Amino acid sequence: MTTDHFDSAALLRARPTEGFAALRSRAVILGAIGIVGLAAGWMVDGQTFWQSYLIGYIFWLGITLGSLALLMVQYLSGGAWGMVSRRIFEASTRNIWLMLLLFLPIAWKLPSIYAWAAADPTTVLPQATAEEATALRHAIELKAAYLNKSFFYLRAVLFFVIWGGLTFVLNRWSKEQDDSAPRRPGPTDRRFRVLSGPGLVLYMLTVTLMAVDWIMSLQPQFYSTIFGILFVGGQGLATLAFTILVLSRLSRDKPLSDVIQADHFHDLGKLMLAFVMLWAYFNISQLLIIWSANLPEEIPWYMARLKGTWMPVAVLILLGHFALPFSLLLSRDLKRHPSLLAIVAAFVLVMRVVDLTWNIGPIFREHSTIHWMDFAAVAGIGGVWLFLFVNNLAGRALVPAHDPYFTEAVAHGGH
Repeated sequence: MTTDHFDSAALLRARPTEGFAALRSRAVILGAIGIVGLAAGWMVDGQTFWQSYLIGYIFWLGITLGSLALLMVQYLSGGAWGMVSRRIFEASTRNIWLMLLLFLPIAWKLPSIYAWAAADPTTVLPQATAEEATALRHAIELKAAYLNKSFFYLRAVLFFVIWGGLTFVLNRWSKEQDDSAPRRPGPTDRRFRVLSGPGLVLYMLTVTLMAVDWIMSLQPQFYSTIFGILFVGGQGLATLAFTILVLSRLSRDKPLSDVIQADHFHDLGKLMLAFVMLWAYFNISQLLIIWSANLPEEIPWYMARLKGTWMPVAVLILLGHFALPFSLLLSRDLKRHPSLLAIVAAFVLVMRVVDLTWNIGPIFREHSTIHWMDFAAVAGIGGVWLFLFVNNLAGRALVPAHDPYFTEAVAHGGH
């Protein structure tokens, strides 16, 4: 296949077809169902509502931030997989402003979600025994210099400033590249790499601290140095799965039907397989380290998730989040078949929700498992997120045709 027949000006004018744009109406329906469910749940059980809201929020924030990370990885490493995925990454990152808005209710209801922010921690964790309540108060006192409202809000502001700043600059430069004449490799594309290197370092630091602040601190007694890395791997996996789903749909119509090839899906499938293994490695590492250390501050975290009603969920995660996708993604033919790969990607996204619920739910629900409001929150927030995502994607060209490496990327795997 040759690439000299591509008209870059025509590619830059191309937008998603009406068929894909129709996803906006489906997103509205999905969001409406989720929001109605959440509203009903809030009236019935306000405490569970906020727990489920946090799960839904963290899931969609993960795809937003994972897209930012993979966008910077692509600028640093190159690769055809990222060239055809770049517009999806960019459209996802521009939802960071929505995530900032949706964080405000969490900040407002901090004492209803986080025991360390409540006047009486047992109001947030009422299932705690007298001994556990004493240990909880002791842990909160020891960590008061870090776990306090003022410092929490300050760190949250810093996170969004960094994430929003990187998103704004990278998207602005990308638009400038579209609007300018095609150029050879030089300073204008080098600046993406110059920013992306430090940007990835900032991403790792902020996401690690975010995971500690917004998730690990839900149980102040628990501590793990690898906890933030678990969420970095989870964000990358969820983002790749989401990107494969979108690309699978876009590749049916022009212009991506002329641009994307089986090799591009093969590369994305291999990356998703790598992140499945990475996620499993991080989780097994944390389990082995904590179990072998046998520390009373850390072992209860796993005991709550590996017994009773949560044990079947743990088995489901082992099989559905690792064993099944790992086995399927070993197939070369499957990775080169967009529709089959999209089915695996959709299943991975569902398992990401289950995994997040398994991480957060047992803190509040010792004798119950996944609540229907967890999926209502994912649907409600997801409907709004997807509606804006489709709008973002429709506002720009689907391929970065003026990128100096675009032709080489399109020719990847061609004959």
